[in-house]
Amino acid sequence: MGAGPNGLAAAVTLARAGRSVLLLESNDTIGGGVRSAALTLPGFLHDVCSAIHPLAVASPCFRSLPLAAHGLEWIQPPFPLAHPFDDGTAAILRRSVDATAAGLGDDAQAYRNLMGPFVNASDHLIRDILGTLRSVRHPLLLARFGFYGMRSAQGLVQALFAGEPARGLFAGLAAHAVLPLERRPTAAFGLFLGMLGHAVGWPLPRGGSQHIAAALAGCLRAFKGDIATGAGVASLDALPPARAVLLDLGPRGVLQLAGARLPEPYRSELSRYRYGPGVCKLDLALDGPIPWRNPDCTRAGTVHVGGRFDEIAAAERLVWEGAHPERPFVLLAQQSLFDPTRAPTGKHTVWAYCHVPQGSTVDMSERIEKQIERFAPGFRQRILARSVRTASDLERDNPNLVGGDITGGVQDLRQLLVRPARRRVPYATPVRNLYICSASTPPGGGVHGMCGYHAARAALRALRGREWRR
Repeated sequence: MGAGPNGLAAAVTLARAGRSVLLLESNDTIGGGVRSAALTLPGFLHDVCSAIHPLAVASPCFRSLPLAAHGLEWIQPPFPLAHPFDDGTAAILRRSVDATAAGLGDDAQAYRNLMGPFVNASDHLIRDILGTLRSVRHPLLLARFGFYGMRSAQGLVQALFAGEPARGLFAGLAAHAVLPLERRPTAAFGLFLGMLGHAVGWPLPRGGSQHIAAALAGCLRAFKGDIATGAGVASLDALPPARAVLLDLGPRGVLQLAGARLPEPYRSELSRYRYGPGVCKLDLALDGPIPWRNPDCTRAGTVHVGGRFDEIAAAERLVWEGAHPERPFVLLAQQSLFDPTRAPTGKHTVWAYCHVPQGSTVDMSERIEKQIERFAPGFRQRILARSVRTASDLERDNPNLVGGDITGGVQDLRQLLVRPARRRVPYATPVRNLYICSASTPPGGGVHGMCGYHAARAALRALRGREWRR
């Protein structure tokens, strides 16, 4: 149930193993967090939720599937990421570690020493981080990653970097954790996303993120699986007979659907599951490209807008304190610079969001636009139309985004390792044949499908065990 990237990945994994699979989606379109739509003006195509996909191209699950044969084409911007500063300079994350380091002044060697070993062993590290604890193959490499990653971003930059270019660049990467940068393990998010930028890039799908869902659906149908849209289910009793049921739902959704069948201790654990801050999302149609003060920013698919490390840290801290920062940290993508299918000739799109308190109803578009204008004077004059969705709007559109939380729940040390509840197999519920495959299971948020993949593998192992015992 649920045709987001994890539900699709679970269905494909089961069908590929020769099982008969029916994928149910309550909406009229599949995709969940990977959808695209005309949100502003005719001819402008916007990504509804996710936009830039390093985890998707790195995913062992997705890499094992013929997604290109089903229409998925990746576009790699010249630079994965730019991070502008008020003096007109910008830290640029390039595919090359050495080229990136060369732009970080006195911190060049420290950056090489930090990132180089992880990038050189990226295939191994990706598999271990996106795998399960039982599948770790390179414990020494993972231990090295943990030595740096289990710190706070603040602690890591204070220990390693002296200059603002490296500190600010790392702050933006680590802020994807949606945690205060003084908390562990925010350094791990910065390290992993930075490493992915070097190893696989930060690409975007030609024609919109919907093509990821469409390609996965194409694979599922090729393996003889079926999809039914507009198929909302209010109770497990309404499902057709099945040997296993996998739910691409967070703990709150699981409780609503299956609570009566779950034992009380497990229900209690799910009810204590913590959701984090939400986001306020802004989509814009522009009369031209963003006029960045630093021209290198026009060569990056993603731009982190927030300035210095201390500014970004202050903004993220305020969100966790229940406040809406005047100068939020803004995550921005400019897909139309590299994908002409996104806007009419000469026009452009902007995809941007900032973090806000859980369940916020505040429209942050004015503050987001001011932050962009700060580094791109004249930007606001190019706006033709805007679409704003608050955190509460996002939850109404997709109930899995509880309070606007796009990561499937808080990803701090405790809940990153134990999600959604303490179970030897975290995907298996105490109810026989009932599994959870959403981002609220390991390895957590992001468009990689590995939660669905691991849940499907757990279901297959249980089914095979029962078949063998017969």
